[in-house]
Amino acid sequence: MDVDAYSSVITVEVNGTAHTLTVDHRRVLLDLLREDLGLTGTKKGCDQGQCGACTVLVDGRRMNSCLLPAVALDGSAVTTVEGLADGDGLHPLQRAFLDRDAFQCGYCTPGQLCSAVGAIAEAEAGHPSHVTGADVPAGRPVPLTRDEIRERLSGNLCRCGAYPHIVDAVEDVLT
Repeated sequence: MDVDAYSSVITVEVNGTAHTLTVDHRRVLLDLLREDLGLTGTKKGCDQGQCGACTVLVDGRRMNSCLLPAVALDGSAVTTVEGLADGDGLHPLQRAFLDRDAFQCGYCTPGQLCSAVGAIAEAEAGHPSHVTGADVPAGRPVPLTRDEIRERLSGNLCRCGAYPHIVDAVEDVLT
C-alpha cells in the first residue's frame, strides 16, 4: 500500500467485513463507501450534511457520511443500508417501509432507514431529544411518540413528502 504525506492506511469494518485501505486524508466516508467499496446504497444528496441522504451508523451512532473524514474512522464499525438486512431477510424497518409505502422516489430511503435505526437505539439508551418531556427520567428509555419520531428524524429530508408514512413505519417496529 502506497502511503505518502497525504494518505494513511486505515482498517474499517463495514457491514461486518474488515477493510484495510490506503485513504487520502481529504476523502470522506461517503466517497469511500460508494467509490472504493462499491456500496452505492448510501446516497450523496447535498454534500453539506443538511439532507441526511448519506446517513450511516458509525459504532452504532448515526452520522452524515459526507462530513466524516474516512481517515478518522480507523478501527470503527460502519453499517450502511446494505448492512441492515440479515442475510436474505429484511431488517424490520425495511419491511415496515415497504408495508407502509414510506417512500416515493426512494432517494432518501437509505438515510431514513439508518437514521431510524439509530434514533430507536438512542431513545432506548435514554438520550433525550428537543421534545422529550421533563417527566422522562434521565437515562431511562425515552418513549417514541409520533412527536419524538418526527423530531429525531428531522435531519433527514424527503423531497417527496413521505413523512407520515415514515413515522407510521417506525411506529410499526416499536409495537
